[in-house]
Amino acid sequence: MTAELVRGQNHTLPQTRLEIRVSAGTPVVAGATLGDERGTVRGVEWIAHPGSPQLPGLEVSQQAAADHRLAVDLEALPAGAHRVTVLLALPVGAGGPARFGAVPAPFVAVTGLDGAEIATFTLTGLDAESAVSALELYRRQDAWKVRAVGQGYAGGLAEMLADQGVAEATGLAGSIQEAVTRGLARSVAPPPRTQGGDRVRHATGSADHRPPTPPAPEPPEPLADPATTPQPHTATGPAAGPIDYAHPRRQHAAPPSPPPTAPAPQPGQAAQPVAGDATGWSMDERLYNQIWGMFEDLARAVAAYRSAVDFAESRMDQELDRALSDPRNRIGGAGDRAREGARAKRDELTSRAREVLDRDLAQLAAEAAVVEPALPAAYAGWGNPVWHAHRVPMEIPMALRVGDLHLPERTDLRIPLLVRLPLERGIWVDSGRTASEAAAPMDTDRLRRLAMETAVAHAARLLAVYPPGEFSVHVIDPAGAAAAPLAPLVDAGVLAGPPAAGPGGVASVLAHLTRRVDLVQMAVRAGAADSLPPDLDTGEQLLVVNDFPHGFDDRAVTQLRYLADEGPAVGVHLLMVADREEARAYGPVLDPLWRSLLRITPVADSHLADPWVGHAWTYEPLAVPPGSRVLEQVLTAVAAARRAADR
Repeated sequence: MTAELVRGQNHTLPQTRLEIRVSAGTPVVAGATLGDERGTVRGVEWIAHPGSPQLPGLEVSQQAAADHRLAVDLEALPAGAHRVTVLLALPVGAGGPARFGAVPAPFVAVTGLDGAEIATFTLTGLDAESAVSALELYRRQDAWKVRAVGQGYAGGLAEMLADQGVAEATGLAGSIQEAVTRGLARSVAPPPRTQGGDRVRHATGSADHRPPTPPAPEPPEPLADPATTPQPHTATGPAAGPIDYAHPRRQHAAPPSPPPTAPAPQPGQAAQPVAGDATGWSMDERLYNQIWGMFEDLARAVAAYRSAVDFAESRMDQELDRALSDPRNRIGGAGDRAREGARAKRDELTSRAREVLDRDLAQLAAEAAVVEPALPAAYAGWGNPVWHAHRVPMEIPMALRVGDLHLPERTDLRIPLLVRLPLERGIWVDSGRTASEAAAPMDTDRLRRLAMETAVAHAARLLAVYPPGEFSVHVIDPAGAAAAPLAPLVDAGVLAGPPAAGPGGVASVLAHLTRRVDLVQMAVRAGAADSLPPDLDTGEQLLVVNDFPHGFDDRAVTQLRYLADEGPAVGVHLLMVADREEARAYGPVLDPLWRSLLRITPVADSHLADPWVGHAWTYEPLAVPPGSRVLEQVLTAVAAARRAADR
């Protein structure tokens, strides 16, 4: 039976291998400290945080998120550790809330590895605090207990760490927040909540993330009644038998018309996956949510498998240590038998975990095979036939595909990377060789050309999915080095003007877009949108910048940073092609600019992280099929639609 704790109440823990689940409703930083008998933290080596997420017997998340899972093995803690304190803090400088009083009350649950809740605590009554000590696990007379703490700190993470006796608490808090900021910069933003409630949640099942001590290979029970709690669509039953593709536990939020369903299977046959099997008010929204559901399921399935493998290795090492610590086992064949037995158990656990993973991957691959052909142009790759019959739409789609993501466990299972429209952050196509293993051996000129071709392809996709006249593209090419990659845009006549070259051209375009941002901001704040100048283009604007920072003086750099910070809110977006190493002369001045942009690469590279587990995903850029003229055909259709709209 679950103990629902109130502040100050404690409860005995029936086991030592635990998971602590945090649900906050907004991204928070989760960490933990180890304390001695007096509760004192002996040093930074006793603190687990996003910048240093692992300690013996303890692992926390590597980035800020609305939901966290902390893994705890109380028997594996360092000698002298008698207390584990779970800490929560709001990220600094992330544009989110600055106090817990402005967000839903965080909920913390201590569970076993099977998902069964042991104790829960809702942190109510917080107001100006930006950091809170949520709960603590402590040893009392050889028994472990959990206590609900709920102590908040208006001074933030630094004050909370100082209260636990941490020296240099301010500096450590700053380094933790810096690690969180870096994590948020490389993380793919999750989709917002749907109108019908929470988006599809994946709270239980074999795809859950439980590092470093995974669940038993058998599937856990649901955390709540499946009739009221959304469940994952990954399979969680035994590996034997046909794969069930029906997703019986995926919940829907009652849109105006129900999503399509597959024909009822014949007895003994498995149901087939369905495109659009997710919550949504339209087919596009259902496909969008389905893709994100697949993305999350794949992340959690692989996390569970990797954790199971780590656990199997750790268990083997512990068994070998115990067996060989007895001198009698070091003589004769006892030691060899111990090693063989430990390795056999390791192999069995790993094999069972791989069976579960393969089942989940097979289900996701079957779903992807059905979803991919059903995607609209905005979600589809260049090789999809939908682009050959594309017509410029009359409405803006929900999102745009900017590439594919995959993990090494199955590289052919690709998840479309969708970004919301209008763009919420700019895009940076990295043309550098030092930040990517795949790019390192490439010729510099060829890499820069590929980067600019990637930017042109994304600009073309944006032009194609916006209604005529509602999206304009400006180009800054200071040295005129991108004439060949820009030819499709220039020849089709879809640019707002000729590519700007030289210092004068750079200054002119930046001044024009900066003026637009200023005027729209003033009109919005004054509630006088109808008073904008008649010559002002109120459609979305995209600025493509090649070879930054060449051709940019200090004023131009300041204007570009201003557009990156203030532009997205009023319809001005950046698409930069740049090598960060070439901008080193500006030092940390440009760090906020790089962090504000979604970094993609012209070649495959493992640099993006998911918002749930934090895997490093391999990003694959969208490529036009060799010999295809689909890009030119799409831009021709865009130009024709614009001419028709101007008549």
